[in-house]
Amino acid sequence: MESRTDSKRLHYSRFILSPLMKGQADTIGIAMRRALLGEVEGTCITRSKFENAPHEYSTIFGIEESVHEILMNLKEIVLRSDLYGTRNASICARGPGYVTAQDIILPPSVEIVDTAQHIASLTKPIDLRIELQIERSRGYRMKTTKNYQDGSYPIDAVSMPVRNANYSIHPYGNEKQEILFLEIWTNGSLTPREALYEASRNLIDLFIPFLNAEEQDLNFDLEDNQNGFQGRFPTPPFFTFSEKFHNLIKKNKKIALKYIFIDQLGLSRRTYNCLKRSNIHTLSDLLSLAHKDFVRMRIDLRVEDIKQILDFLEKHSLIDEPKNQL
Repeated sequence: MESRTDSKRLHYSRFILSPLMKGQADTIGIAMRRALLGEVEGTCITRSKFENAPHEYSTIFGIEESVHEILMNLKEIVLRSDLYGTRNASICARGPGYVTAQDIILPPSVEIVDTAQHIASLTKPIDLRIELQIERSRGYRMKTTKNYQDGSYPIDAVSMPVRNANYSIHPYGNEKQEILFLEIWTNGSLTPREALYEASRNLIDLFIPFLNAEEQDLNFDLEDNQNGFQGRFPTPPFFTFSEKFHNLIKKNKKIALKYIFIDQLGLSRRTYNCLKRSNIHTLSDLLSLAHKDFVRMRIDLRVEDIKQILDFLEKHSLIDEPKNQL
């Protein structure tokens, strides 16, 4: 219904969903708010290493801020990225002058949302060098209290693109129907629409094992899994795609592939995003690709990306074509 950009680090949108039966709006609203605030992934700086900084609260000659203040400024840097895992970055600046986010040397897969974010003020003609570690995760992770003596300091990881999410419920039509309003604020690393999509996809993924419950027979041998018992109730092994895939194929290949989404395949983020842009959402969509479709996608996909896809399909006996056909 409404969308605006208050600043580079504050985006707002309001969405509407209707009509809904009585009680459905509250169910969706609670689930979406929790997913938006806790399940959407973000990229942030998680560690920094200074030269000549004996402890976190020390000061460095020629720099107005203390190490602690610089760490707090680095914590606020907003990054946009599709990377998975940990990447390295750095800051190399010469004073006097201000050091901002635009002075961060980033890997190709990472972008800075607001390059004007302040980091430090250099009052002398000195060189500031800081090694950074960038990581993609979700939620909030506090730094450890360990005292690092090598100039390396952890930073509280705030991997939450969604700053806030609210919902409200209103009558619609008759007393048996209602309407849901959903408001989303993000830090600019994702638009509210992108955040809504990610949260919705994550909720769907959480329920996929239940969708497949009728197609697979999870015969857990409780005697062979004594470590799974907690009190009177057994804890089944963690569901992994690779462990149960062959059973799904044997039971009902068509139905199974329909409910297995590509984000369960362990592909790199780059490969995943390229497939998504080509409207490939499930394993069934992936297997229906023709040779010309792969050739068309090679504009975005690297050789190693295609190899990763083919290696997965061959590993699970889904294709038997040699790689050199591509």
